[in-house]
Amino acid sequence: MGSALNLQLSPQTVQILVSVALIAAMLHVLLGACAYAIMLERKLSAWMQDRLGPNRVGPMGLLQPIADGLKFLMKEDYNPVGVDKWLFILAPTFIIIPALMGFVVLPWAGELDITPLINWLGVGVANTAYPVRFIGADINIGVIYLIATAAMGVYGVSLGGWASNNKWSFLGGLRASAQMISYEIPMGLTLLCVVLAAGTVSPYGLVEQQLSGQWNLLQQPLAAIIFYTCLLAESNRAPFDLAEAESELIGGFHTEYSSMKFAMFFLGEYFHIITGSAFFVVIFLGGWSINPFTHHDLPVVGGPLLMLAQFVIVFTKVALMVSLTMAVRWTVPRFRFDQLMRLSWEGLIPISLLLLLTVSFFVYFDVVSYLWLGSLGAMVVIYFLKPVLAGHLEANQRVRMIGSRFSPLTDSDSTLANRPSVALDDSAIPDPRQGMISSH
Repeated sequence: MGSALNLQLSPQTVQILVSVALIAAMLHVLLGACAYAIMLERKLSAWMQDRLGPNRVGPMGLLQPIADGLKFLMKEDYNPVGVDKWLFILAPTFIIIPALMGFVVLPWAGELDITPLINWLGVGVANTAYPVRFIGADINIGVIYLIATAAMGVYGVSLGGWASNNKWSFLGGLRASAQMISYEIPMGLTLLCVVLAAGTVSPYGLVEQQLSGQWNLLQQPLAAIIFYTCLLAESNRAPFDLAEAESELIGGFHTEYSSMKFAMFFLGEYFHIITGSAFFVVIFLGGWSINPFTHHDLPVVGGPLLMLAQFVIVFTKVALMVSLTMAVRWTVPRFRFDQLMRLSWEGLIPISLLLLLTVSFFVYFDVVSYLWLGSLGAMVVIYFLKPVLAGHLEANQRVRMIGSRFSPLTDSDSTLANRPSVALDDSAIPDPRQGMISSH
């Protein structure tokens, strides 16, 4: 075949071709995963609430995502009067494009030697090895690149809220800006803890460091919890979905959107969830590692079957993390906005700074293998310092109300003498002194 092709490819060129093919393949896989992640969330929420979920379209409801896509395509694409038309149209793309850009630096498997295939095709250089890595862009600043692209998602939310010419959408955009900026700080600090301990910002380097030791989830559990919390906030997922709190802002920043522009907001959200979950797998769950405790693990370099096994391991971990994100949504109630901001500025940021200081000491004294002791020590310090630190005055005091079970208005607080609150009596038959009680 060498005479037919008359080519000689360098190892760098072969790696670029493999990376381009991997990006094209993974783009379609992840777009399909986004569609079926919506169905997974509906099924998971139905299971948690003892319902059936979507089960009508296709066998076991598996064609429901296709039906939803067709529904969005056939809906009227309506632009309200008074919107900034071009910015209104571009806003959804500013959410989905950063999510599509981020996954290219994530390693999905190890290194495969395809020298026999290249020689069989007759396009190789003599006496040259052709190892390829299954990653879209193997850059040495991959972690920084991923954080930078993820941070760009705030522009789409803010721009969509501002360009809608709707005060509720505008408030949703403002909330999203404040929330994402606030939670990027502890996310960056906890990520810096991992990078400082590993000594590299390359995603492949982080995986190899965990393959030769322990998962960062075991070494730095507190950093992993904070990072995952910030990941939920960055993705606008419950309990941090204040930018689209239906009870306060109707639909939030996407209130005025319809048809595929509306769908693109949610595609971007689910793409952020999948990419963020894959990022968590790489930096805390060891990538394709199957042994979290010792260095006896799957090798980086191997044959096709090993690469396939590594792909399956990574995808399984990502699916479990996505499922956990969905379970959190249907388990934990939404925060108030002041609670959300206080959690970041008065909780996560100080703890992240303490963790970074702890990791710095362990790295300086070259005892990185005992970082789990540092996390335990940080928890002890937080436990004993919390009572000493100044408390926060509750901004939203309970208002006493007649008939309230949790904050009742009693006789001493009111002018209604001898008429106790309904909440003071849990019996089926109310006290006759309360007078007529509605029986609706």
